[in-house]
Amino acid sequence: MHGLTPILSTVTASFLASFVEVVEAFTIVLAVGVTRSWRPALTGAALALAALAALVLAFGPLLALVPITVLQFVVGVLLILFGMRWLRKAILRSVGVIALHDEAAAFSKETAALSRQAGERRADYLAGLASFKAVLLEGVEVVFIVIAVGAAHGQTFYAGTGALAAFVLVMLIGLAVHRPLAQVPENALKFVVGLMLTSFGIFWTGEGLGADWPGADLALLVIFAIVALASLAIVRWLRAIHTAPAEGAA
Repeated sequence: MHGLTPILSTVTASFLASFVEVVEAFTIVLAVGVTRSWRPALTGAALALAALAALVLAFGPLLALVPITVLQFVVGVLLILFGMRWLRKAILRSVGVIALHDEAAAFSKETAALSRQAGERRADYLAGLASFKAVLLEGVEVVFIVIAVGAAHGQTFYAGTGALAAFVLVMLIGLAVHRPLAQVPENALKFVVGLMLTSFGIFWTGEGLGADWPGADLALLVIFAIVALASLAIVRWLRAIHTAPAEGAA
């Protein structure tokens, strides 16, 4: 059980985080392909994937040169910051402070922008650039998550497997329905991913500082539960604050 806990949590965190990022990248690539043509869409996406592969090949081996405790501490702190960013936005979206991310709206916005550029001589270049930027920007986050959740315990293979599974699943669904995956509960997924990344960060920061967690890897589940309960309490508190002025005004 102790051995399965970090593996399952690593695969799950990598899969869910990558799924969200791939959905967002797919929306832009689909918009380019439908509005302009599939040649610049796929060319831009392929070049971005090649750039991401080069990034992994260039910096991946350098991690082996870093002492494990230093790596755990640095990765842990980065994951706390990264996870809290996801968690903060998910909490604010669930409360209604900021709008929910809408893939259908993002698709419409991108197709409108591409349509305005249709008459330009560089239309294909601009379309390909949009595809390249979308895949590269979302892909960088996927690469960071895969390396971060996998490197501290030598589980990069499992993290990469989770990310690859997410990529394949989104591509299969997207190509089958041939429209934006607007039904994906992105905010709920981002909330869970934020909880997982923050929990990983706390766990590995502690290990980097030499903490001896009770229950070893099972402590990760306890940390996740505590972070989840605290986050849900914050959501409930913010909803009460957010709705009180509206009720007063009525």
